[in-house]
Amino acid sequence: MSAPTPNLQTLFPKDATYPIALKTSAAFKTAPPLAAIGNLDLLAQNATPPSCSKTLALFCSKQCPGDLILKTYDLAQALRDANISVISGFHTPIEQDCLKILLRGIQPIIHCPARSIHQMRLSPAQKQAIGANRLLLISPFSASYPRITAELAAKRNAMIGAIAHIILIAYAAPNSKTLALAQSLIAAGKFVATLASPSNPLLQEQGIVVLDINNEELDFITTLQ
Repeated sequence: MSAPTPNLQTLFPKDATYPIALKTSAAFKTAPPLAAIGNLDLLAQNATPPSCSKTLALFCSKQCPGDLILKTYDLAQALRDANISVISGFHTPIEQDCLKILLRGIQPIIHCPARSIHQMRLSPAQKQAIGANRLLLISPFSASYPRITAELAAKRNAMIGAIAHIILIAYAAPNSKTLALAQSLIAAGKFVATLASPSNPLLQEQGIVVLDINNEELDFITTLQ
């Protein structure tokens, strides 16, 4: 028998676990209340200087070269095995696959849909992770926004960029919103990284950290803990 749908909570800017960086994010005129399902303590490490492992944001364009698809899957497995907290919209096909990989582990996951979560249907794996206190869904959008739009996705991505300590953009297609997001995060002084590949020149030319995965190991993961 599947677990019942978890209760919806509301997190206000005055609450202790509200992410400080979101209070000054340019994506919103004022800091929005967050609808939440799951373990709010997963945001605690983002409300004050973290004492535990840092949160890594994961982004990938909808269209992705084959070699980078495989590297991104290896990355997700490495993050899972290293117990690194991951935050993402998990919207593009590659991001959705990464969520499935991450849900098989025990590390914290923060899922940020670009829509309201008031009537969101959760998979059995998501319900199980919520029951284990390792999954949190958050959204700054009210029940009147039940569908994903480009505008909501842009706000959601800016929110993730504000909350995360490290941004990993596996691939950004030419002239894509993901590339524009990467450039804005770099300009804001965020720690942005990408994956090494001849198919990924646009991000590598930005002068950001370029990571390679060899033997299913990612050296920089150890620096996040």
